[in-house]
Amino acid sequence: MGKKAICILSGGMDSTVSATMALRDGYEVVAVHFNYGQRTQSRELVAFRDVCDALGIESRHEIDLPFFEQIGASALIDESIEVPTGGIEDGVPVTYVPFRNGIFLSIASALAEKYGAEAIYIGVVEEDSSGYPDCRQSYIEAMQKAVNLGTKDETKIEIKMPLVNLSKAQIVQKAIEVDAPLQYTWSCYKSEGKACGVCDSCRLRLRGFELAGVEDPIEYEKY
Repeated sequence: MGKKAICILSGGMDSTVSATMALRDGYEVVAVHFNYGQRTQSRELVAFRDVCDALGIESRHEIDLPFFEQIGASALIDESIEVPTGGIEDGVPVTYVPFRNGIFLSIASALAEKYGAEAIYIGVVEEDSSGYPDCRQSYIEAMQKAVNLGTKDETKIEIKMPLVNLSKAQIVQKAIEVDAPLQYTWSCYKSEGKACGVCDSCRLRLRGFELAGVEDPIEYEKY
């Protein structure tokens, strides 16, 4: 039996690079994707499936979390809150979904126990990101301690965050290095046809490609 890892895979660039790295690290990957009522839910699900196909990941979970819409409090899941398009600002943006990664990691931990996985991969980025508090390295490390306290004694899970200290440009370079299928990824917060090019996620992605000197393989409405 080979070693197994649960990979939280949104279909975005960072999680795709993280999952590719898990495979390169020799893990048998179980991919998990969450449908939580986000604006681009349908497009992200297509990206997840396409990325899994491209990487040869057969073991997959698509988990519905409709309760996020009852919580609201984020432009990603509340249509009454506009997704900002004016540029990246200081502070926690309105696209932050309260404790999303904590909930995702809790479910991934349950899957890790089910499969006997020794690692969870998550593509959080702290240094060059939107400023989400649940993407901080210190938080993920604390979550790992909590997970291991709250699971069976024989369960030993390491939460791996291979991109946490990289810039977006470095992530693009890493993607090329490990041959991550970025052409299938989706990062836009607003659109499901062509990426908008002006939301925070698109701006961060485009800036990363520009600084890396690489052309982004997906199409944009505005760029």
